Amino acid sequence: MPSLDIVSRVEFQELENALNNTRKALSQRFDFRGVNYTLDLDRKEKKLKLSAEDNTKMEAIRETLKQHAFRRGLDLKVFKFGEQEPGAGGNLKQEITLQDGLAQDVSKDVVKRIKASGLKVQASIQGDEVRVSGKKIDDLQAVMALLKGADLAVPLQYVNMKRD
Repeated sequence: MPSLDIVSRVEFQELENALNNTRKALSQRFDFRGVNYTLDLDRKEKKLKLSAEDNTKMEAIRETLKQHAFRRGLDLKVFKFGEQEPGAGGNLKQEITLQDGLAQDVSKDVVKRIKASGLKVQASIQGDEVRVSGKKIDDLQAVMALLKGADLAVPLQYVNMKRD
């Protein structure tokens, strides 16, 4: 029976490349000469940590990061921007949470949408992914098209498509 897994994963290598490109672009900007800012990735906590001197610099860092992440093929839905907070030395700091893996409520929403579609497939939640199986490959492709059309809060990838 053909099946596929629906997941939401961050490609950390592409994210690292986007961060390096962002740092390089900011180092070449005239308004960032001599400016103290940080842009760090914490892989364990799946967070980006930003700090800058003022709001305009923070906004420039965020926009440059989005631009370079998009160029590297990352979906911008993966970034969940936190609130700006005052930091040490009068700087502003902000955390960006990376949405890696399907949360339980998103998984339930995906399964509910699949069941409501009336397609002859079975969907089950397995940890932080959803397994969909059906008798025809066309049904699985219809599920993929259905979920691409749905505006979910996280980016979805379709992996491990198996044909019998």
